[in-house]
Amino acid sequence: WVCGNWEGLTVLGRMEIVHVYTRLRGEFGRQCLFSDRPAELLVDVPPDPRLAQDFIQKNPRDQALQACRDMSEHQVNTERFESDSCGINHVEGGWPKDINPQEMEQTIRYRKKVEKDESYVNSLLTLGSVMEHCIRQNNAVDIYQEYFEDEDEVEESPEPPSAKTINVFRDPNEVKRTVSCLSWHPDGGKLAAAYSCLQFQRSSRDMSLDSYIWDIENPNRPELTLKPASPLVCLEYNPKDSHTLVGGAYNGQIAYWDTRRGSQPVETSSVEQSHRDPVYKIIWLQSKTGTDVFSASTDGQVLWWDVRRLSEPTERLVLDLSREGNLDRALGAVSLEFESTMPTKFLVGTEQGVVVSCNRKAKTPAEKIVCSYDGHHGPVYALQRNPFFPKNFLTVGDWTARIWSEDIRDSAIMWTKYQTSYLMDACWSPVRPSVFFTVKMDGVLDVWDILFKQNDPTLSLKVCDEALYSLRLQDNGRLVACGSQQGGATLLEISSGLSTLQKNDKSLLAAMFERETKREKVLEARQREIRLKERSRSEQSREGEPGREDADHGPDQLIAKAQEDFYVVTEMERRRRDANQQPPTELEDVDVT
Repeated sequence: WVCGNWEGLTVLGRMEIVHVYTRLRGEFGRQCLFSDRPAELLVDVPPDPRLAQDFIQKNPRDQALQACRDMSEHQVNTERFESDSCGINHVEGGWPKDINPQEMEQTIRYRKKVEKDESYVNSLLTLGSVMEHCIRQNNAVDIYQEYFEDEDEVEESPEPPSAKTINVFRDPNEVKRTVSCLSWHPDGGKLAAAYSCLQFQRSSRDMSLDSYIWDIENPNRPELTLKPASPLVCLEYNPKDSHTLVGGAYNGQIAYWDTRRGSQPVETSSVEQSHRDPVYKIIWLQSKTGTDVFSASTDGQVLWWDVRRLSEPTERLVLDLSREGNLDRALGAVSLEFESTMPTKFLVGTEQGVVVSCNRKAKTPAEKIVCSYDGHHGPVYALQRNPFFPKNFLTVGDWTARIWSEDIRDSAIMWTKYQTSYLMDACWSPVRPSVFFTVKMDGVLDVWDILFKQNDPTLSLKVCDEALYSLRLQDNGRLVACGSQQGGATLLEISSGLSTLQKNDKSLLAAMFERETKREKVLEARQREIRLKERSRSEQSREGEPGREDADHGPDQLIAKAQEDFYVVTEMERRRRDANQQPPTELEDVDVT
């Protein structure tokens, strides 16, 4: 047999091969004959004890050996598998090939033919009993019934509020600067920090002008360095384009960066058309192009810009409460607030402790300033609307944090007690409507849950031994970044209890805000009534005593009148504070007598 391979096919063929061997019979040797027989002992060697003397017994010894193979690590990027989901819409089937389901006559004719078949009737009778049994079972037990609807869910023991430090990003320069502003990347993996020295007298020539973008997983080296012409006071990521940022500088200029183009700004506003003082806040606006921003400065101006053309602002607003547009009497702005659900409204916090409510779409510049809220003894460093209840906003100035309602202008509806250290920044939790965060000059981060308690923070954490100046929360509410005076940005992770939406949070907080707003309205009406009574009483006394008006102009009478007015105002303020510090236990209208 011959075996061959031809183009992958095995071919078997038979071939006749003949070769003759010749050998004598005697050369083959004796023939082997095999037979079965029992075992036979040929030799027996017994042990000799004398031979043991020639050997030396050794103690056992252990020796470790490494028998592992040398391994090396390699990164492999496998080929991406793309999947596609396709749906199938089954219209009608089960018909024979010669029947068109669209033809009504053919289908009716076929049905009648099948119904007359005896096997069809027998099959129906057989399957009908089985199907009836299954239907009765389904009707006997409702598999979708909720057995414990009225019972309260068994709640796990709540986790105590806590926070832990994840990373600390330090200013890499020798001369340390304050982290004046923080901004999260829209995807949450990066943190932009603006560094500047806001105390002009203490700045030195060796101080760096750079600001940085950090990867939250790598605190050793910044991912990108931003190189402005002047130190950045504020910095903000574009929520629509994660590659672009806009910053406000110490000299009043506006700078625009695209991280794909490197460290240098793509566009910078001219000094002549920019702010005259440091830009303390800049915010991206909701627009079709996604390139509109507006900025606020202590020079008393709010300017609108298009980052594609920063040669001049597109619009100006002077924060003059007399509505005359006089820049010399304008209030210096240190904070801004813009809510996308209210595209025409915005709030401005000023150095004088006043919050100014503005309307951008007003017809005249005088109408753009709607009203003001006066309640702080110092600059309003932080200003933010509640993300769940935009009509209520949070402010921080002096030693307190206050919660306001747009409907009440004379006083806040809620406030914290006076702290021992100055408050520098605050913000609401994006996840829980009743939780907000504050940072103080003593390096403490306070977490407040006003549904839990109003007088004291739920969690106080000593972040560092230096003053904290800036604060920003990630969109998921779990990570919070705090910027310190010596250039350290501390990243902390908040416990799940403070970063997870709780049951009935929204409804309870809505009821609390409504109750406090009603309380302030009642107190405001009562104060207005007292003023009217005092005014009418003074007018009646003047009419009954001729010459009293002339006598009132004497110094003794003026001093007595001033003291009387002072005691009246002090008593009214004391009553109002007492009423606010003791809220009613039930959500009902307050009856002030």
